[in-house]
Amino acid sequence: MNLDQLTELFKWMTIINVGLLLLSTGLIMLLRNYIYKIHAKLFGIDENKIAIVVYGYLGMYKIMLIVLNIVPYIALLLIK
Repeated sequence: MNLDQLTELFKWMTIINVGLLLLSTGLIMLLRNYIYKIHAKLFGIDENKIAIVVYGYLGMYKIMLIVLNIVPYIALLLIK
């Protein structure tokens, strides 16, 4: 795998993961009550605590996206 292929790989990984993050955030914002009720029944968690879990999930996903996708992509663009 050469440098151009690796750069393309990270570009598409970043695009896909940003799309998934936006989709997740949008669905959680639009369907909040429905999602909270389902997860409360499935996992036996209080609906108030689900907000904390969801916030943590979105935050961790964003951090991982930046560290594992965006930063390596920018580094590859800089050395190219």
